[in-house]
Amino acid sequence: MPVTTTPHLNFRGDARAALEFYQSVFGGHSVIVTNEDAHSVETPDEAQQVKFGQVIGENGFQIMAYDVPASVSYDQGDKSMFVSVRGGSAEEIAELWNKLTTGSTIIDDLSPSFFSPAYGMLKDQFGVVWVLDVAVAYSAA
Repeated sequence: MPVTTTPHLNFRGDARAALEFYQSVFGGHSVIVTNEDAHSVETPDEAQQVKFGQVIGENGFQIMAYDVPASVSYDQGDKSMFVSVRGGSAEEIAELWNKLTTGSTIIDDLSPSFFSPAYGMLKDQFGVVWVLDVAVAYSAA
């Protein structure tokens, strides 16, 4: 059985908006379960926050997210992690990049690099840092 690694992003009230945005970029379908749906409401103002959420794209893209309750400490940090998206062609990566840049801050413009035909880095409107590039074979030498 194969093992799958899926980024699980933590938010403070923005998980639904983030998941909806990522679905608009990568396609596929989403599942969003609120605290109310899960019968785990700690405070009434958190009833509609996300207890469990995910987007799964037909292209293999997967991401999960939830809203950290106010009763739990949370610090997103500056660059606590990067979400890496690797594609097979510069055109495929450029299409995703163009959608993901909405409301984002560009860290490195999407352009050819010494290790990939297309590479770019941005921080999206939810504070998540994304790295997009074309996957290439690397030699051990």
